[in-house]
Amino acid sequence: MLLLHGLGATGGVWRGVVDRAGATYGATLAPDLPGHGAAAWHPTYSFVGHAEAVLPLLDGLDGPVAVVGHSMGGVVALALAALAPDRVSRVVGLGIKVSWPPEDAARALGLADRPLATYDTREAAVDRFLRVSGLVGLVPCDDPMVDGAVVDRQAAGEGSGWRLAQDPRTFGVGVPDMAGLLSQVSCPVVLARGEHDPMVSHEQLAVLVPAPVTLPGLGHNAHVEGPESVLGLLR
Repeated sequence: MLLLHGLGATGGVWRGVVDRAGATYGATLAPDLPGHGAAAWHPTYSFVGHAEAVLPLLDGLDGPVAVVGHSMGGVVALALAALAPDRVSRVVGLGIKVSWPPEDAARALGLADRPLATYDTREAAVDRFLRVSGLVGLVPCDDPMVDGAVVDRQAAGEGSGWRLAQDPRTFGVGVPDMAGLLSQVSCPVVLARGEHDPMVSHEQLAVLVPAPVTLPGLGHNAHVEGPESVLGLLR
């Protein structure tokens, strides 16, 4: 199983899913996507570029794998299935934002153009990470999950203060062509959302697939709130 995080997060957000998966799915991989966490920064970012970056992780695995992607990671999962159909057995896209009014697209591009911010304390940098990734109230500031999401600039030889590990340019990944991607994917696809996810509605997903799933009681980061429910989408 390959688990792909959303914009601004890291592979660490899948900890609950990985812990509950056990040996059921064999190898379970939850990498940092380019420009996030410990992954390298690139001059530009795209969904296909992210898919190409994670494709080598599937080398050596036995047979095709299930790919679960959250938000941006769900789009990357579809791009990966289109890129390497023989390597992907099924896709679960969770909490993908599928409606992009012009003002939302412009806001994302504006964030991509912002300079890298420096924070005086680790606490301030962690607070920003939790807000960017939508994890406020779900992950405590001292959770080990956040260790890979912030960087001590002095330890990195960059000067003083703290920064996010995320490259701001990752916000420029673009607006997904969901209909186009789905038309290129031959494996089974499940599109799902949390009941309280403000970023995508059941009705919007129903335009794309005949049987979208809404997970009761969960929000945008359903994989953090209810990892067992997310594993249920694979079953």
